[in-house]
Amino acid sequence: MKHCLTGIAVFATLILAACNNQANPEEASADSTQQETILEASVAIQADSVTMNSIVAYGSDSSVKKPIVLIVPEWWGLDEYVKGRAKQLAELGYFAVGVDMYGEGKTAADPAAAGAMAGPFYANPQMAKARLEAALAKAKTYPQADTTRTAAIGYCFGGAMVLNSAKLGLPVNGVVSFHGGLAGPAPSKELTKAAILVCHGGADPFVPEAEVVTFKKQLDSLSIPYTFKVYDSATHAFTNPAATEKGKQFKLPIAYNAKADSASWQDMRTFFKDVLK
Repeated sequence: MKHCLTGIAVFATLILAACNNQANPEEASADSTQQETILEASVAIQADSVTMNSIVAYGSDSSVKKPIVLIVPEWWGLDEYVKGRAKQLAELGYFAVGVDMYGEGKTAADPAAAGAMAGPFYANPQMAKARLEAALAKAKTYPQADTTRTAAIGYCFGGAMVLNSAKLGLPVNGVVSFHGGLAGPAPSKELTKAAILVCHGGADPFVPEAEVVTFKKQLDSLSIPYTFKVYDSATHAFTNPAATEKGKQFKLPIAYNAKADSASWQDMRTFFKDVLK
């Protein structure tokens, strides 16, 4: 995917097709099993000169404030996959926001369009941070949201964006990247305050080992804590059920990995219990 900034550019435009839990008042974090109605709605968020046509999802129980989780989509924009993840998070007790990063509800019809829309965010990481800050500010206006417990997660392109934004000082408690790129701006001891969880496929050819090594070295050199989970045999887009079919269609080394998908989701839940307490 294009987030792999070195050594895989020729494959970037092809990866597009691949990159398609309730609050308990007895606990500090969300994540209980009590059932409630999930409310879903569209929301317009102003950022820069664009309107981000995003979505929110949250449980109907108004007795407990819900931690905010922003979700950054894969590089073709806000789609049904991310909407499904938002609902899953709402079911876990979070106030989920699926962020329309490109603005105006734009989605990519093909890999070339996706690369063109994603490119500016890699070239200017501050743009992603600004749009996430706008989404976070909007989420905090909802009475159902807990403004003191916040996080951001992202998939593929989105994973790279939440990591880059965290390095640049995105004011959230934690970020989670699922099979996202690791290249980007260097972290800063003064700015990088969010807890970091990286969920990485051990067989992901689009994130070279050198990129992994550099990412870890940069954080280690500043004693910035992070958790780096590797899922054996998982390739790129391992959380996406459509990845295997799309991989065959585009002749790409990508595939859905149910074991890694389940394990990484559980790792996220455990991470949130810690950072959103």
